[in-house]
Amino acid sequence: MIHKDIEIEALVTNYPFSVKYLMEKGIRCIACGEPIWGTLEEAAKEKGFDDAAIQGFVEEMNKLAEISDETEKSPEKKVDVKPLRPN
Repeated sequence: MIHKDIEIEALVTNYPFSVKYLMEKGIRCIACGEPIWGTLEEAAKEKGFDDAAIQGFVEEMNKLAEISDETEKSPEKKVDVKPLRPN
């Protein structure tokens, strides 16, 4: 579960979609080559977000995590691929 005190490293490792999500919110240093240390709350506050916005991020990312989990659990379509053999 994602919460405001989650470490950025744990967030991006366990929830890869969070990188794009936070970049869209203006927290870009996650993917710009400059590492971020600390928590989600600290990173968001450094960019000027208030507590309400941070809580919104947490709620939205938890919903995205649920969707991601459901997608991963759905059965995959299998494709029968025959190996190529020389004639």
